[in-house]
Amino acid sequence: MLRRRLLFPLAVVLLLTQMAFAMVTTAVQQSPTIDEPVYVATAEVYVQQHSLVYNPEHPPLAKLVMAAGLAFTDARLDAPQRVDQTFLGRHLLYESGNNPFDLMLAARLPIILLTLLFGLVVLFFARDIAGPWAGLVALALYAFSPDLIAHGSLATLDVPAAGFILVTFWMLWRARGRPRLYLPLAGLALGAALATRMNMLAAVPLTLLLALWVPAPGDRWRRWLVRVLGAIGVGVIAVAVVWIVYLAVDPRLRWTTPATLPHPGGLRGLAVDLLPFPPAYKDGVLIQFEFESRTFNGFLLGEAYRGAKWYYLPIALLIKTPLGMLLLWLAGTITVLVKKWVAALYLLAPAGLLTLVAMTGSRDYGTRYVIFVPMFLAIVAGTVVLVRWRWAWIPTAALVAFVGVSSLLTFPYYLPYSNEAFGGTSNTHNNLHDSNVDWGQDLPRLAAHLRTKYPGEPIWLVYKGSGVPGYYGIRGRNPLTVPADQVRGLLVVSDSRVALARNGLKALLDTSTPIDQVGYSITIYRR
Repeated sequence: MLRRRLLFPLAVVLLLTQMAFAMVTTAVQQSPTIDEPVYVATAEVYVQQHSLVYNPEHPPLAKLVMAAGLAFTDARLDAPQRVDQTFLGRHLLYESGNNPFDLMLAARLPIILLTLLFGLVVLFFARDIAGPWAGLVALALYAFSPDLIAHGSLATLDVPAAGFILVTFWMLWRARGRPRLYLPLAGLALGAALATRMNMLAAVPLTLLLALWVPAPGDRWRRWLVRVLGAIGVGVIAVAVVWIVYLAVDPRLRWTTPATLPHPGGLRGLAVDLLPFPPAYKDGVLIQFEFESRTFNGFLLGEAYRGAKWYYLPIALLIKTPLGMLLLWLAGTITVLVKKWVAALYLLAPAGLLTLVAMTGSRDYGTRYVIFVPMFLAIVAGTVVLVRWRWAWIPTAALVAFVGVSSLLTFPYYLPYSNEAFGGTSNTHNNLHDSNVDWGQDLPRLAAHLRTKYPGEPIWLVYKGSGVPGYYGIRGRNPLTVPADQVRGLLVVSDSRVALARNGLKALLDTSTPIDQVGYSITIYRR
C-alpha cells in the first residue's frame, strides 16, 4: 500500500524533472529569439532606471519576473536614453561587454520555474475535477507538450500570461466551495494575467460572470447581493494588481503618451479611455490596436500570403500538436460535456473564447498566441479517466505514451516541432514559419556546424532574428547586395526567409541546391 502511495508523487516528480531538463537544455543551447532581447533589456531598464518608456505595448509583470533572474548577473546597460527598443536589446546583449549566454539564461530560468509551477496547477485542477489519475494524465500531456517546452524555456510573455489565466479559472472552480478564500485569489491571478499581456482582457467578462455564479448563502436577494459583491471584489483586486505592478516599476508613474500614437475614437477608443488602469497601460492597448491595423506576411501549408487567415491558428495547432494529444483532447471534450458539463465553463469556455479572439488577430506568426490551449485542454483530456469502461485505461495510457515518444524524439528541437501526420519536425518549415519553426534561435548550432563541417568555405547569409551572427563567429556576407553570379559557395538562409522569399532571394534559392539543415530552422544551400 505504501509503495502504491509513493508511485503517484514519484510520477509527478519524474514528469516535471523531464520537462525541466528539456527546457533548461533548450534554454542553454539557443540564441536569443526575435522578441527576447527587447523584453530582457526592458527588464534591466526597470531595475536600473525605473522607467516605463520601453516596450509599453506589453505590461511589466513577466519582465519583472525576468528581472529577478537578471539580478544575479552584473549586467551593464550604457545605451543612450530613448533609443529604439530593438537597438536597446541588441546593445545590452552584444555591445555592452555582457555575456549574452549568461544574461539570456538568467532571464529564462524564472520563466522555466513559472512553467513548472503551472504544471502543478494543471495537476491539481484536473485532480479537483476528476480525481488524481486525471491529474496525472493532464500533467503528462502538459509536461510532454513541445509547444509548452519550447515557449516555457524562453524569456517571453506567452506562457506566463496563459498560466496566470489558468490559475484564475482554477481559483474560480474552487471558489464554488470556499468563495471567501478563492475569489480573492482569482482576482490576484486575473490581475497577474492582465499585468502580463493585454490580450487577457478578453477573459475578464467570463471571469466576472463565473465569479457572479459562485453559490452564496441566505435568501434570494442576499444571495444575489453577495454574488455581485464577490464579482466586484474580483475585478477590484485585479485592477489593484495591475496598478501595483506598474508602481513597482516606477512609483511616480512617469509616462508621456507618444506623439505619434493615434487614438481610434469611437467605441474602441471610449473602451480604452474607460479602462481603470494606468495611462501607460491604456496607451499600450492603443499601440496593440495600431499593430492590429497593419498588414503582415503569413505562411501556411506552403503558401505565402499577405494579411491574416481566420483559420490559421486551428490549422497551426493541428500541425504542431502531437497526434496522441489531439485524440485525448477530443475524447476529453466529449467526456467533459457528457459527465462534467459544469467544468466545461471553466475549461472549454475560456480556451474557446481566447482562441476566437486570437483568430481575429492580424499576425499569423505562431501557436504561441494560443499557448493556453495545451494548458486547458490537458485538463480536459484528463477527464477521460471518468469513462468507466473496464479497459479504458489502456488506450489512454497508449496515447499518453505516444505523446511522450513524439516529444522525446524531437529533443532538443522543440520550437520547430510538428507531428508525424505533417512530416515531423524536419518538415515544419514547409508548412509554417516564424515562431512555429524559425525564430532566430539557432546561431550557436549554425556556428558549430559551419566550423566542423564546412571549414574555410565562403558563406553567404540571410538570417532572420535578433542575434548577431558575428558574435558567434559566423562571417557571412549578404548575397542580396551583390550580383547573383558572384554568390558562390554556401548560401545559408533562415527558413522564415525561405518561406517568404521573393525577387532576388527567390532567384538565388531557385538556382541553388539544398544540402543541409541546422536545427530544423536554417537551410544550407550549395551554389
